[in-house]
Amino acid sequence: MRIADIYGAGTGPVFSFEFFPPKTERGAANLMETVADLKAALAPDWVSVTYGAGGATRGRTLEVVSAIEAELGLTAMAHQTCVAASSADVEANVAQLKAAGIENILALRGDIPKEGAAPSEDFSHATDLLEFLGQRFEGCLGAACYPETHPEAQSPAADLGYALAKQELGAEFLITQIFFDNRHYLDYLGRARELGIIIPIVPGIMPITDVAQIERFTEMCGSEIPQELTTRLRRHAADPAVVMATGIEHAITQCRELLAAGAPGVHFYTLNKSHATRSILAALRG
Repeated sequence: MRIADIYGAGTGPVFSFEFFPPKTERGAANLMETVADLKAALAPDWVSVTYGAGGATRGRTLEVVSAIEAELGLTAMAHQTCVAASSADVEANVAQLKAAGIENILALRGDIPKEGAAPSEDFSHATDLLEFLGQRFEGCLGAACYPETHPEAQSPAADLGYALAKQELGAEFLITQIFFDNRHYLDYLGRARELGIIIPIVPGIMPITDVAQIERFTEMCGSEIPQELTTRLRRHAADPAVVMATGIEHAITQCRELLAAGAPGVHFYTLNKSHATRSILAALRG
């Protein structure tokens, strides 16, 4: 099923999960068990599978996203990055996705590899990839956006201009980078609508389960954790149970406020862990 049609159905908030493809066969089997458990317990509307920098996990992405669709009967979206890919690489991967019956692709530039893969000669931005895919993929295309502005953007206005360009190039929904203060999302949403972006803008939420890990993530992507939350997390950094409980509590509050404000749903960055996501979604539905 096309993900844009799920958002367009108007049946209530849409909940989705993101996973990354494991490096081993055993890891892949464990992930399938996790996804099956989440489907049985929470019935997500769709799930996505990431694509490693430089396409390092391309084969595993295809394997996992295909299995989720075929074996579990869940609508699945494959991520497609272009930062270190040639047009031939992307075309070959898209052909495989189409052959597997995958109808949804998230078009991303991807993180620039620190070493190894050379930069792409065919693509510089996600907009280049969207234009390329629009001519070769008949399914549904999604893209990313940045409520706190992409770290490499010249300005918030310039960054928002890229989001508009993604819509014009065929993106049917946008998923945000992680954020922990809803004011960033609501401000971004208002500015986006004023600019003419009409497609769904889906908040991306990452439950905090590890202090050092989330601080690395926020440093890389330019997101900020509210000072009050940072203080609470650092106070209990040595107690994983308290950190997780704090992160879950904050995410539940975030999601409830976002849905009350009219967000079309929530996309959870799970990091392949089910406990936090399960607790948050159960609370939202309960």
